[in-house]
Amino acid sequence: MKAYRGYVPSIWFEPDDRLFHGVVEGIRDTIHFSGASVDDLEAAFHDSVDVYLEACAEDGVEPDKPYSGKLAFRTTAEHHRMISHAAAAEAKSINQWMDEVLTEAARTRLATGQTTVKTG
Repeated sequence: MKAYRGYVPSIWFEPDDRLFHGVVEGIRDTIHFSGASVDDLEAAFHDSVDVYLEACAEDGVEPDKPYSGKLAFRTTAEHHRMISHAAAAEAKSINQWMDEVLTEAARTRLATGQTTVKTG
């Protein structure tokens, strides 16, 4: 199923209720939908996203936007060289290496509760 208004579904089938179910991926809020057929599921997905966006607008809340999976990253030439060598040493692309290293650092930070936002 294609993305709708920038929101991407994750879909599965539940044999107990014989329905397809889905949730929107990549956001903190929960948008769930279900349907007995692909057409029903797609309509429910679109309706759920529309209702979510309308509820956010009515409440004056910014809707959670899906993450694209793309990050812009700038660094110094020296750091770029070190990152390139570290990735090559593991036979990985810079992108693969950075994804693994940054994901592990984030996982560690979140697991230790070090998630407060520092200002100033």
